Amino acid sequence: MENKNYTIKDIARLAGVSAGTVDRVLHNRGDVSAASREKVQKVLDEINYQPNMFAIGLAAKKPYRILCIIPYNKEHDYWHTVEQGIGRAAQEMQPFNVKVDYLHYNHADKESYMQTCLSLHEEPADGVLIAPNFEEETLRLTAALEKRNLPYAFVDFNVDGAHALCYIGQDSRMSGYVAAKALMSRYRQGEELIFFLNNQKSSPAEIQMRRRLKGFMDYLGERNEQPTIHDVILQKEDSTENRRILDRFFAGHPHAVLGAVFNSRVYQVADYLRETGRRLDALVGYDLLPRNTDHLRTGQVDFLIGQRPELQGYYGVKALCNHIVFKKPVPPIKYMPIDILMKENIDYYFEFE
Repeated sequence: MENKNYTIKDIARLAGVSAGTVDRVLHNRGDVSAASREKVQKVLDEINYQPNMFAIGLAAKKPYRILCIIPYNKEHDYWHTVEQGIGRAAQEMQPFNVKVDYLHYNHADKESYMQTCLSLHEEPADGVLIAPNFEEETLRLTAALEKRNLPYAFVDFNVDGAHALCYIGQDSRMSGYVAAKALMSRYRQGEELIFFLNNQKSSPAEIQMRRRLKGFMDYLGERNEQPTIHDVILQKEDSTENRRILDRFFAGHPHAVLGAVFNSRVYQVADYLRETGRRLDALVGYDLLPRNTDHLRTGQVDFLIGQRPELQGYYGVKALCNHIVFKKPVPPIKYMPIDILMKENIDYYFEFE
């Protein structure tokens, strides 16, 4: 249709319904039959209706509260960057009466995650942004949110069986596939691979790792590559014990020269390589933490997979606001790019302009 400013009365006339019906559809209020809603939506689609966001926000009579469930974090780690993106979106949404608050939990700690999820039941909210950790506990949380008719969005990874408004993050399996393709570009016949892990693969805290690992193994299967693979379990915080673990491993496995880390702690391995003067033919890991990018520049790490965590946090809040405040449709998935960083391009990379 001709591009013009349509009033509610114009839309009502075109749809063959009352102006009050159009108003209820636009503001997502009840008491509208499915048939009437369909008529109105058809007209909105035909005229490419775009609501005045500022008018809607500034005219809002109620405040909105978004709760964000994410891990405790410190400066320069992955979740701190996610929180920075959340903060940026929160600042933009302040003029529209939106307040963003946090509920933190200890990452990979089931009890902490459960307690944080339970505490949400006592909190007033209009929407929830979740960085999920344990699958069963997340599904219990989302079932409770759905009973309260509270929209929620996921960042970092998507939980099967939930009904999130939106997922913002990478395609985890494909990121593992890409990591394998990068690492295996250095592979020579007879070499062995090392998976550096922080938990056993069966750990319920490692859903993300398992998805990435599946993508990695899918790539090997497609290439008919069957190298020997070793799992090395490292401690999350004990660098002294990690050195003993790695000393023992490398002493007994001289052909293990390609390494993959499926989380942001590739610096643990890179620190060891730098301290001992040992080299791997290639090492791939995740996330652009300063400790990781330092090792990328100096050659201990060859490839880093970037996930744009700041954008994940930013888009997570914006998706909830588009749905709750502005009544705009939200796509169910917003995949982040799978960025491959090397020392040759790391200095040209940025997440936000």
